[in-house]
Amino acid sequence: MPESPALYPPIECYDHGFLKVTDLHTLYYEQSGNPQGKPVIYLHGGPGGGVSAHDRRYFDPAVYRTILLDQRGAGKSTPTASLEDNTTWSLVTDIEMLRKHLGIDKWVVFGGSWGSTLSLVYAQEHPDRVKALILRGIFMLRKSELNWFYEFGGASNIFPDAWDEYIKPIPEEERGDMVAAYHKRLTGDDEDERVRCAKAWSTWECSTSKLFVDPVEVAKATEDVWALAFARIECHYFFNKGFFKTDAHILENVNKIRHIPATIVQGRYDVVCPATSAWELHKAWPEAQFEFTHDCGHSAKEHGTTARLVQAADEYKSL
Repeated sequence: MPESPALYPPIECYDHGFLKVTDLHTLYYEQSGNPQGKPVIYLHGGPGGGVSAHDRRYFDPAVYRTILLDQRGAGKSTPTASLEDNTTWSLVTDIEMLRKHLGIDKWVVFGGSWGSTLSLVYAQEHPDRVKALILRGIFMLRKSELNWFYEFGGASNIFPDAWDEYIKPIPEEERGDMVAAYHKRLTGDDEDERVRCAKAWSTWECSTSKLFVDPVEVAKATEDVWALAFARIECHYFFNKGFFKTDAHILENVNKIRHIPATIVQGRYDVVCPATSAWELHKAWPEAQFEFTHDCGHSAKEHGTTARLVQAADEYKSL
């Protein structure tokens, strides 16, 4: 599929660097667009997915000062694929450290999939620092959501061929808890098994992210370094239930952010983060703009979703 015409043209970053946030973790960040513009931070999915040059293109470069961040263990951040001291709450702290490091008072926060989770939690912890939220493919990291996608009986019914490949590395007797079975192997000492399982885990998600399977997206899951970071960090977070005290943490704290301008974009046929989660958030937060894109799955790169995300960013240029 050709790229969406709604995107802004490719742009180079005017600044990039590394921010040391702990003795162990150093994070890559970059800035593009207008250095005197309105700040927006892009929070990538996964967790563990990392950012790319494509992610700069949702934002008008004449207006926005666009900040991209590789979260702990992801992308160019080091150490790669590290699980040590890597939690939702440490990432929230990192975002605040970066905001202060860059001398930003308030910013628009943009995130899809896991990025929507992190955007929501960050906003709930620091509502005075968020001018607006642009959210896509809502994921609140609840047990029901994890069961739908990673355990038998949910997404497996829609993509049975991809499911068979996903469960292949796991012995039949351990398939009753796929997240635990993968976690054991992705954190184990057998390097060959770690890589094999990382590729299978990542391929499952890449095979199901679009309404029409994208071979280019699936091929990304065969890259050892990317797949290891993506699978290890995702599974680490999911095995630990997002490091939340309760299953409904985000919904329980939504009142903290209902005053913040927000747009929620949800692919009607999203198999990875099914629409019921976005709908529940919408009902708890009726003030936020909400829109289904009716010919899209999970990916932000599907044309209907891309266009609506760019439109939302354009709408918030006037803030």
